[in-house]
Amino acid sequence: MIKSIIISGPPAIGKTTIAKGLAKEFSIEYLSGGDILKELAEEQGFQTKGDDWWDTQEGINFLDQRKKNSEFDKNVDDKLKELFSKGGIVVTSYTLPWLVDGGIKIWLDGSKENSALRMTARDNSSKNEALEIVQKRYNENKIIYKELYGFEFGEDLSVFDKIIETDDLNVEQVLEIAKSTVRKFFDAKTA
Repeated sequence: MIKSIIISGPPAIGKTTIAKGLAKEFSIEYLSGGDILKELAEEQGFQTKGDDWWDTQEGINFLDQRKKNSEFDKNVDDKLKELFSKGGIVVTSYTLPWLVDGGIKIWLDGSKENSALRMTARDNSSKNEALEIVQKRYNENKIIYKELYGFEFGEDLSVFDKIIETDDLNVEQVLEIAKSTVRKFFDAKTA
């Protein structure tokens, strides 16, 4: 059984695209921590349609609600830990790399400006709007995870097996580096 893979990084960095590419390449299941969190948001009456719901005003409103009730994040993380331990998945998660041992952990790094540019192309928003959303989501999540678990999201990267700087790479190049990282990890384990 193939070990699980975690893709993490700041908002709008390309985590979903890379995770789905790895899932296809290695014939394993893709799972989004954000999708599980969205299920909890729906239970609270939020309308969470679309992959980029987090970047909408309603997504930002839910982020504000999460700051007041850590149970949302704890429930998601407990579910992700359980699924991760079974193996055979690639998951996107802000928190899981700091909460589990084993598997392969990849951090996608890049400037907030480039994340905002990705968001403007994806969501047809202005660069200033996108930069504001990226900055707010990054800062708010950082506060939530520091208070909840004590780690420095985006600063303490010592838990990662590979850090990929995405600013000067296209999607295909980032995916190739991620695939190569996973292959090397599994080749080392089978040698």
